[in-house]
Amino acid sequence: MTYHAKSDFMRVMIERGFMADCTDYQGLDEALCAGIVPGYIGFDATAKSLHVGSLIQIMMLRWLQKTGHKPITLMGGGTTKVGDPSFRADERPLLTPEQIDANIDGMKQVFAKYLSYDDGASGALMLNNAEWLDGLNYLEFLRDVGRHFSVNRMLSFESVKSRLDREQSLSFLEFNYMILQAYDFMELNRRYGCRLQMGGSDQWGNIVNGIDLTRRVIDHEVFGLTSPLLTTADGKKMGKSADGAVWLNAEMRSPYEFWQFWRNTADADVGRFLKLYTELPVDECDRLGALGGAEINEAKIVLANEVTTLCHGREAAAAAEATAREVFEKGGAGDDLPTLVLSVDEMGAGVSVVQAIVRSGLAKSGKDAKRLIAEGAARLDDAPLSDAGRMLTAADLASPVKLSAGKKRHALIRLKD
Repeated sequence: MTYHAKSDFMRVMIERGFMADCTDYQGLDEALCAGIVPGYIGFDATAKSLHVGSLIQIMMLRWLQKTGHKPITLMGGGTTKVGDPSFRADERPLLTPEQIDANIDGMKQVFAKYLSYDDGASGALMLNNAEWLDGLNYLEFLRDVGRHFSVNRMLSFESVKSRLDREQSLSFLEFNYMILQAYDFMELNRRYGCRLQMGGSDQWGNIVNGIDLTRRVIDHEVFGLTSPLLTTADGKKMGKSADGAVWLNAEMRSPYEFWQFWRNTADADVGRFLKLYTELPVDECDRLGALGGAEINEAKIVLANEVTTLCHGREAAAAAEATAREVFEKGGAGDDLPTLVLSVDEMGAGVSVVQAIVRSGLAKSGKDAKRLIAEGAARLDDAPLSDAGRMLTAADLASPVKLSAGKKRHALIRLKD
């Protein structure tokens, strides 16, 4: 990135690694210097929580507000009914309006931790595109909006082209998604003065469509900015772990498990992740990321603490670190570990260790649990488990016991009081 930014926001985006591309670097930079720029990112309501894969976008909105501008979180109450086909191999499952509303309620809890929704000039706005999409007249929409879109050009976008090149079907429903997203940008500009759309680099085609539509229909200048699609040092998609998505809502992923995800960051990713997911000064991120040997582990603890503090609060981060140190350094059980609580009635003649490993979230299936045992990776109170047929009885759980899968993943099992 050779562009030298004048505005605080553009400087942060470039220095901290958020910038993949921009439709007009100088034009956006000048607009940011001239006054408050409202900017938005859209989030479709496909689950009850956002996960770590969305955190780079959330941090972009946070930095937009911290540098004096106005972030808009656009909930896809309308577009979720269609589903974004970008770089997907198949069509998204269609959700009912009730499911979409419930998912939006869950997602709102995350944004409230990162953004300030107040009446100030840079106070964040929470909007729902169902507000204008649900009432569209289809014939009027085709005539007034659809005529501005070239099918030839839409087919050339990489997100669509990659699907067609693999000879995977793309429904007409999905094909409409990019038109609806373009319409969102124009409506946000018309209604709220929004001048910037941000998103991952897979959204480039959709963002450019919105800019073109806004210019053609209402002759307003707007901008687009994309972030890189992140993968970890080992090539895995950001936001996934061995046991599934790393959710941002505490009820779907405990603060301890969230903290542990960041503590387990690969050495090569520490400096980059500190810049993207924390607000530590860039120089400090570089210093911590360059540490070697055992010292890099302390940098990972800083990363885990900073990210967990933003998402779950300082107390949750401190409790998670204390639990981790107790488990790893002192061999203790740790009160804050994920816990499986079993009733005496549920125990009956006993619960198999395989079932306990699965139910505690340390394995996805019985087959996975048996593999852990066979490989010597499963432990009960730090003693190796070698018998997949072993049963745990109420007597075994007279006091809580610790189950472990490898060196880094642990859970407690206890009887219900």
